[in-house]
Amino acid sequence: MRHLTAFGALVAAIAFSAPLAAEDLSARAQAASVVPGVAAPPMTAEDLVTLPRLGAPAVNKEGTLAVYSVTVTDPATLKRSPTHYLIDLTKPGAVPVALDLGLKASDLAFGPDGALYFLSSETNLISAQSLPLTLSRVWRVTLAKDGKAGTPELVTPQTARDIAGFKLAPDGARLAVWGEVPRECPTFGCADAATPYTPGPGTGRLYDAKDGFVRHWDRWATPGLHNRIFVYPLSGGVATGEGEPVDGKDPATGIIADTPTMPFGGAEEIAFSPDGKWVYFTARLSDAEEPGSTNLDIYVTDFSEDMPLKVSDNDATDTAPTPSPDGRWLAWLAMERPTYEADRQVVVLLDRKTGARRALTRDTDLSFGSLAWSADGKSLIATAQKVLDTPAFRIDIATGKVTELNLMAGNEAHISNLVPLPGGRALFTRDSIGQPAELFLSDGMGQARPLTDVATTRMGAMASIVTRRFSFTGANGDTVWGQLTRLADQTGPIPAILYIHGGPQGSFNDSWSNRWNPRVLASQGYAVISVDFHGSTGYGQAFTDAINKNWGGWPLEDLQKGFAAGIALDPQIDGDKACAMGASYGGYMVNWIAGNWPDRFRCIVQHDGIFDNRSMYYSTEELWFPRWDHGGTYEQAKDVYEKWNPANHVDKWKTPMLVVTGQKDYRVPYSQGLMSFTALQERGIPAQLLVFPDENHWVLGAKNSLQWHQTVFAWLDRWLNREAAGVDGK
Repeated sequence: MRHLTAFGALVAAIAFSAPLAAEDLSARAQAASVVPGVAAPPMTAEDLVTLPRLGAPAVNKEGTLAVYSVTVTDPATLKRSPTHYLIDLTKPGAVPVALDLGLKASDLAFGPDGALYFLSSETNLISAQSLPLTLSRVWRVTLAKDGKAGTPELVTPQTARDIAGFKLAPDGARLAVWGEVPRECPTFGCADAATPYTPGPGTGRLYDAKDGFVRHWDRWATPGLHNRIFVYPLSGGVATGEGEPVDGKDPATGIIADTPTMPFGGAEEIAFSPDGKWVYFTARLSDAEEPGSTNLDIYVTDFSEDMPLKVSDNDATDTAPTPSPDGRWLAWLAMERPTYEADRQVVVLLDRKTGARRALTRDTDLSFGSLAWSADGKSLIATAQKVLDTPAFRIDIATGKVTELNLMAGNEAHISNLVPLPGGRALFTRDSIGQPAELFLSDGMGQARPLTDVATTRMGAMASIVTRRFSFTGANGDTVWGQLTRLADQTGPIPAILYIHGGPQGSFNDSWSNRWNPRVLASQGYAVISVDFHGSTGYGQAFTDAINKNWGGWPLEDLQKGFAAGIALDPQIDGDKACAMGASYGGYMVNWIAGNWPDRFRCIVQHDGIFDNRSMYYSTEELWFPRWDHGGTYEQAKDVYEKWNPANHVDKWKTPMLVVTGQKDYRVPYSQGLMSFTALQERGIPAQLLVFPDENHWVLGAKNSLQWHQTVFAWLDRWLNREAAGVDGK
């Protein structure tokens, strides 16, 4: 049943891990939009925003205990807070135990001593130390057999900088912490260096061309300030000394880089050797070339004078250093082509004893996204997108053979946060279009059993949806895949939504989203059709590469054919009542559709979409992206940029459009949305503009998310509602 999946009922008795919010389901049913044929209350935007959210698990060294966090949102205030749980992995049916750590905590991790380490910006009343409440530090607590936590103990000393993350050495003798520290600082807690980019006497920031990024993702850069890792010795679980930087104490002899990389790098980019003497880390050099480079490298240090040393050897991305349990092997993920962020990630294996290295999965057309060693050190366990799923795979280090694991009996959907355990077991999270993440345990890498009920029962009280996968012959005669999601019991006619993913090298695969969520949209009474057009991931690298210099060509053809194929699957779908929605590249595509498929849709929702390729090139921050996708700089490939430029087709725009943008979006600057809105105003086309001053390329805040959904749903209802098909002359 891989291609047709229904959701709603709880099919197995599983352990509760978080209390269900008290709800009057009959009141919710009365308040929900009335959908023909549907008796149970459909999922609302409020449901999506307030659903408990499961975090990644952490496991002790014996593989017997796991901790995980659940983020809970107060339905009245929409404030979010974490709750933490401990579960015994050796006892089937074990009930998770809520942990009281005494402080508001995040990033929980077991130490080899069995204590629980975590980050907190709070302090306990028992501690005599006076710490600024706004600075994050590492703490630890001991755990009794019944799960009761002891008194929190401060691990890291007071410094002038926030700790953004940490990792413990396997032997418990060292602790690595990272955060933003001036490169001139030889220790984590030294005083701030001068900031020459604010020379005064005014408030102006002055940048030099040699500094690289001026702004990145959602904030302006501070030259000289970098993400940096420092390693402390531990004595009795407490950090001692001032910490040693992995990038070298002297910038002249070390490296000047961000590590973990900005803006999304984290703990997966740093690893200790099993004996704790070596530290491997991923770094991106910071210089004038950085905005045009995807060159992430792996380095290693033992803190001697000639360190760090570069381990990787290409000019493309190398990341996720993963040492084997015995320390002999180092595996990592590597791309081959510089300046291409969506190149295939191959598993590289380095023999630390001989220095020999090989691309272990070169002959496998999968791009791996996560990497971990099996407990016995004989294989690697990795995940990769495959069609519309993200299953797990075993990679034999002797032969390179890749074997797909069937952890969810043919219904993997989206597997992530995978932790191999002793005895051939595996702990992981699994989510899908219809179901948020839950925690699962597999014995012998076979069929897994659920450990948590974070949201399953709550979802089961809502109207069920059905998601149907389909394929069709798309552009270039290639097989293209799509998905159709609708309420299971709804009777027609059902208006249709074309859902267009971003990237463009991405996928609307079978996974849960807290932002662009097909289930909550379908629950408003729409048939949601998504198409993994040429350029999408999970179908081999050639299919992903096919969008290169072809942004408005084959992808549009796929969307046209795929939308028709999706509508044809269900006679209840009213294909004449349809709107198109997209964000990022999807936002570009709906702008492109507005001028190149102008008569198809009654409305458009455009979020953070590119309006003008020329101005986008000169205002975005990561320049490797447009240079690769369009074949060079704007001046070098002007014909390609202009061939697929939505601004050149505004004369054909006629479709009502809702434009959404975030003022802190520096990837697709908000001015692109303003240009779209100006074009709509000038042509007298019904339009709305929703601007979030405090959001970036994504809408993340709970209240902002609720406003986003309410605005989008109102816009769709305005043009597709069953009572008034002729609003505003349409």
